[in-house]
Amino acid sequence: MDKMNHSSAEAETETIEPLRYLSKGEAAAIETELLRDYRFGQQQLIEIWGQACALAITKAYPLNSLAKKQPTVLVICGPDQNGSIGLVCARHLRIFEYEPTIYHPKRSSHSLHQDFTVQCEKMDIPFLSYLPTEVQLINDAYNLVIDAMLGPDADCANIKEPYPGILATLKQVKIPIASVDVPSGWDVEEPSQDGINPEVLISLTAPKKCSMSFSGKHFLAGRFLPYDIQKKFELNLPDYPGTDCLIEL
Repeated sequence: MDKMNHSSAEAETETIEPLRYLSKGEAAAIETELLRDYRFGQQQLIEIWGQACALAITKAYPLNSLAKKQPTVLVICGPDQNGSIGLVCARHLRIFEYEPTIYHPKRSSHSLHQDFTVQCEKMDIPFLSYLPTEVQLINDAYNLVIDAMLGPDADCANIKEPYPGILATLKQVKIPIASVDVPSGWDVEEPSQDGINPEVLISLTAPKKCSMSFSGKHFLAGRFLPYDIQKKFELNLPDYPGTDCLIEL
């Protein structure tokens, strides 16, 4: 009997499908279905993702592990959805007793984005008016950088200022970088050869193709996805531990 159980367990193990890595089009299609067919709100999704990013930071960089006396974190936010996720992440980090500072060079006119900005301001989170080009100032002031700039929607072949300059600075920083969903400057479909080199990647919904060979700490926040969507897109998501909303891959 034991042998039979053992062989059936082996057979089960063999039939587990590998985790699906999404193309740009697939990621967009899933988000469209969530918004249109499942009646998720955009604000709701951004809140789920932003909180998950903050939790991933607490797992990768617990307060008691930070090198500096002050638990300072620099959150760099872009103009689109990834930037909004960064704002929510910063707000939750503040609640978790980190000290985030936000650099947000091009603010969106979208009302949701403005709401998230006001929420951060009301939490007394400081906003930088410029990013120091002197890399040592960044290394000295912060424990890590959260890259919430460009995300999967960006056209990495046509990045507009000020983002190329920021990316050039981030390539030189010595402190760790944690990227949200897709490291800024990377193509969604393939790993970057000369982009920034984050220590941590937090994939949202499901990992993107560019992260297949990512060798750093890789978290996934996709537990909220309805089962029918998981099945339709054959995501083969891992089993999340306990009640956690994210898992380390």
